[in-house]
Amino acid sequence: MKKIKVIQFGLGPIGIEALKLAADQSWLEITGGVDIDPAKIGRTLAEITGVAALSVAKVYPSLEALFTAVGRPDVVLHTAGSSAASSFTQLKPALDLGISVASTCEELIFPALKTPDMAAEYDQLCRRSGARIAGTGVNPGFVMDVLPICLTGVSRDVTSIYVERVVNASTRRQPLQAKIGSGQNPDAFRAKFAAGKAGHAGFQQSVALLADAMGWKLDEIRETCEPVVATSRVVTKFFDVAPGQSLGIHQKCYGLCGGETKIKLDLQMYLEAPLPHDAIVVKGRPDLNLVLNGGVAGDDATVAALINIVPRLLAAAPGVRLMTELPLPSWRNPRPAQR
Repeated sequence: MKKIKVIQFGLGPIGIEALKLAADQSWLEITGGVDIDPAKIGRTLAEITGVAALSVAKVYPSLEALFTAVGRPDVVLHTAGSSAASSFTQLKPALDLGISVASTCEELIFPALKTPDMAAEYDQLCRRSGARIAGTGVNPGFVMDVLPICLTGVSRDVTSIYVERVVNASTRRQPLQAKIGSGQNPDAFRAKFAAGKAGHAGFQQSVALLADAMGWKLDEIRETCEPVVATSRVVTKFFDVAPGQSLGIHQKCYGLCGGETKIKLDLQMYLEAPLPHDAIVVKGRPDLNLVLNGGVAGDDATVAALINIVPRLLAAAPGVRLMTELPLPSWRNPRPAQR
């Protein structure tokens, strides 16, 4: 079986873990990485990841430099931002050449929500070149959108969808703990959220994807976020939070239709959050109630989602694709037995 050639764009914590998992897949071949960090450019991916098998693949400063040095891959694994507009611009050199992209960019879960003109422009570009681009991940990309959509596959009628996610952020990577405001002044965090510089990205896109799948035309998407304030000292590997400082977020997003709340997403993500879980309640015929005790571990599962989407992405028609337009996501045996 011919291997799928991939490269990694973005060598932060998620990108490095994506490379480690990709290196364990017998059906993938890693040919290089891209990052703007001068300390990483020119080094081998083995040095970056600790995976000896990646000793030949190197880090390049741009997609163009990588393509010139090692040729075109089949897929770019992209873990370098939350903005759909910025991601489209970063990835244009690949899409122009017909190279497909699997991305963890949160806004790419439903790019037409915030950047409709750009999404349409890049959809046409991909159709011309033969490329595909799609956003994936755990949240957004699975727990609060794709999984409840899958549950409705046995529904005769759906009147509303509620999803609750409680995450103990103490177990997560430093950039995420910082993004949810750990150790910050609560008022300062509120100001950052209002300016779009803090909180969980992609919430509104999850609501939009759910509504699109259900065929609901929403009048409004409403989002709120409040800091969860520490009542006692909390210490993690990355932060020492004093009483009165922020531990994280309680963020909500609503999809309204005709004045009625059809979709409600409730995310509690803070340090030492008790009883982490994911819960989905679908009201309709039949009523459905699913609880994942412990929840889905975001960092580890996001990397898995990125790798698992690759063969499904390549099987899809060219264009800007949604998770709901791809075959059902699933794990794939990394080393299948030879026939």
